[in-house]
Amino acid sequence: MDVVEGFLTAVDSLSNNKMRAVLTTLGIIIGVGAVITLLALGNGVSESITGEIQGIGSNLITAITDYDNSDGYPALSMGDMQAIADPYQAPAVNRVAAEVQGTQQVLRGSRDARVTVSGVTANYFSVRNLVVQEGDELSENDVVASARVAVLASGTAEDLFPDGEYAIGQSIKIRGVQYKVIGVLESKGGVGPMSQDDGVYIPLTTAQSRLYTRRTRDGDRKVDAIYAEAIDEDRVNEATSQMKSILRDRHEIAYLADDDFTVISQTDILDMFGVIMNSINLFLGAIAGISLLVGGIGIMNIMLVSVTERTREIGIRKAVGALKRDILIQFLIESLMLSLLGGLLGIALGFTASTVIGRLVEDLTPVVDIGTVIMSFSFAAAVGLIFGIYPAWRAASLRPIEALRYE
Repeated sequence: MDVVEGFLTAVDSLSNNKMRAVLTTLGIIIGVGAVITLLALGNGVSESITGEIQGIGSNLITAITDYDNSDGYPALSMGDMQAIADPYQAPAVNRVAAEVQGTQQVLRGSRDARVTVSGVTANYFSVRNLVVQEGDELSENDVVASARVAVLASGTAEDLFPDGEYAIGQSIKIRGVQYKVIGVLESKGGVGPMSQDDGVYIPLTTAQSRLYTRRTRDGDRKVDAIYAEAIDEDRVNEATSQMKSILRDRHEIAYLADDDFTVISQTDILDMFGVIMNSINLFLGAIAGISLLVGGIGIMNIMLVSVTERTREIGIRKAVGALKRDILIQFLIESLMLSLLGGLLGIALGFTASTVIGRLVEDLTPVVDIGTVIMSFSFAAAVGLIFGIYPAWRAASLRPIEALRYE
């Protein structure tokens, strides 16, 4: 028997038991569909968050307090920011901004929003790539005068000023103190904690005197984060090293393990996020792959049943000259056809499910990788082949006399 004849015989056998064939392939269909869908969602989330991180700036470097090494005291101050901004001390650094923040209840008439209220320097928006859509940014005069003015993120502006109400010139209250809204930022998008569309920005000096009065161990007014912009992407590592050196000198730190601060670049964040997402995708793929194994067991089970049902047929074929190899090929082809059919239907299911989920979930675009499709289909074929070997071998090993006597 050649492969073509075996294929035609397998098609005839499967067509005689259409419902059983479809039910047998369900495990493969669900497995392949689950692998494609889950990995497409993982890729979509990864691309979305990566875009958000890159949108902040690929040459951005952030310094924050390491409270484990600072005995619980804030470690960063305005003096640290000014030292990093000194071109003689940090020639690879371009612009530097500072931020102090916390969660506050923001009121506007009967409306309220609990959001992050940040005190920032005047150049914070340009360093963080935040664009004002309406009104103005905070100015240096606002910071020097500790002015009671605020810039709203787009989401917060919609919460406090719904139905397209114009926010510029209106007043909001934070801890009972009125602030005049002077600007509204463009929407940056993002989901959950990665969203940059919720928040209120006020002058750093205003926040330090009215909201966040805690000081460093030396009595300086604290800042929660210092943002530095490297001159270009090629000098990010150099700028990071210079920042660490400046902070160690100012904080009188002799050993790296004693650093009371953490300095991290956007590149570092992207690398760490990439490692995390690869691990998550591997985990999701492994979970979905279990369905493929279950499907393979289903194929083996139904092929063993088929061997039992067709024992007499096998005996007749052997009696008229069919070789052991012919029987083996026929049942292997049947098993492989079941898995390939399940793989094709699973690919269609995966594409459909990814598309539907992408339309239902806002700000999420699943990304189906062609490599995932090929891997899933190949694995499905391998499962059908592997789990079909034993039933095929069992059928091929039947002795003609015993098979003909079987009832």
